[in-house]
Amino acid sequence: MKIITEYTPATQVDVIKIKSAVYAGDFVVRINFNDGSCQNVDFRPFLNNAMHPSIRQYLDETKFKQFAIIDGNLNWHNYELIFPLDTLYNGHVACC
Repeated sequence: MKIITEYTPATQVDVIKIKSAVYAGDFVVRINFNDGSCQNVDFRPFLNNAMHPSIRQYLDETKFKQFAIIDGNLNWHNYELIFPLDTLYNGHVACC
């Protein structure tokens, strides 16, 4: 008996990443993704309901606006505050 196995390389699946992000005001960030979609994400409910001081510090608008895109994700101060990409892609972050 002869067993023949064919190898078919997996196709590369496009990974969703943040292409650009702009502060729109009042704790809303306009996020553009590499697939062409765009979301306005309101972070205020999340920040208002946060109990931990390390999160509540971002209610300071000056500090909140200091985000960066690192490895395709929105990031504040070296991963001090970061959100799952799927929640940002869906346009909201959990507030509780």
